[in-house]
Amino acid sequence: MTPKLIILMLAAFVSCSSLAADVTYTKDIEPIFKEWCGECHGAQSPDLETFKKNEKQFIKEKTGPRMSTYDELIAYIGWPDTGAVMRRLDDGKSVKDGKPGNMYRHLGSDETERQKNLATFKNWLGAGAWNLNRWTARGDVPAITKDQLDKLQLKY
Repeated sequence: MTPKLIILMLAAFVSCSSLAADVTYTKDIEPIFKEWCGECHGAQSPDLETFKKNEKQFIKEKTGPRMSTYDELIAYIGWPDTGAVMRRLDDGKSVKDGKPGNMYRHLGSDETERQKNLATFKNWLGAGAWNLNRWTARGDVPAITKDQLDKLQLKY
């Protein structure tokens, strides 16, 4: 390998790493969310407590809990509904049975777009922060650890 090729490869690597580090809610996540999730989880949707009280009816109406702002969305990542975004958007590569989360199919119009948008979400969370854990263990899903929470970046 020539020194020039090594420098180009290194520059490309650094550039890609920088792009991943610069993922923000306002620049990257909010537009994806508005396009692919906002219809069911937008400002018109109920808050989490209201949704839980009447969940079956809201689901029947194709309405999910509201996640239309940064603060609302991170409640489904960190707390109180820890890991909900990850469990629902996961492509199945994080679970033994390989089954995607129930909202993965809504993350884009085709597999390429879904994978691109999923990668953006993962980069926004931070390196190693994509996990399906809950605040407290439930069934096969363990409780989230402090080390896992510490990896969350979630830049605004």
